[in-house]
Amino acid sequence: MNLSEALKRNEEKILALWTERTLDTYESSSFFKKSQDRFANPVGMNIREGLAKLFRLLAEGAAAQAFAEPLDQIIRIRAVQQFTPSQAVAPVLDLKWAVRQILSADKDCRELLPELAPFDRDADRAALQAFDLYMDCRERLHKTRIRELKSGSYILTDSACASALIRDNLRELSPTGGCAADKA
Repeated sequence: MNLSEALKRNEEKILALWTERTLDTYESSSFFKKSQDRFANPVGMNIREGLAKLFRLLAEGAAAQAFAEPLDQIIRIRAVQQFTPSQAVAPVLDLKWAVRQILSADKDCRELLPELAPFDRDADRAALQAFDLYMDCRERLHKTRIRELKSGSYILTDSACASALIRDNLRELSPTGGCAADKA
């Protein structure tokens, strides 16, 4: 058996371990792990799909350009959340760990562990590409935020609705027209 065959044979186990480890990085990890509904759990489903596509490409020895789509599917989500750059990209590197865990547990595949160098190299390249994608996404977010601040549209997006503000201001006024805080 060669490495490619071993990866295909153990694909389900590797993906299960890798996906679980990746979804554990989220605060709502139990929901992301349980819900299989694409509409109720778009984050979990996109992460699952992206990881599966990326694994298959790496197992096939695909060119680095092919990693762009699944990496975008994974990293774009992580870039808008409260992850540091290293936390956002870590799941790509965790694939190497997952592959070693599964292959070392399979007595027929243990002998293939020394042959993982090309796979590891490709996984590292995917991680570097993921970092570039993360930085690009963050840069776009910051540019959008700056445009909002310059245009004043942040007032519409960052403030409460006008009727809620009016209602809250009216609550602060006492029935006599004075400010309730002044009387306290």
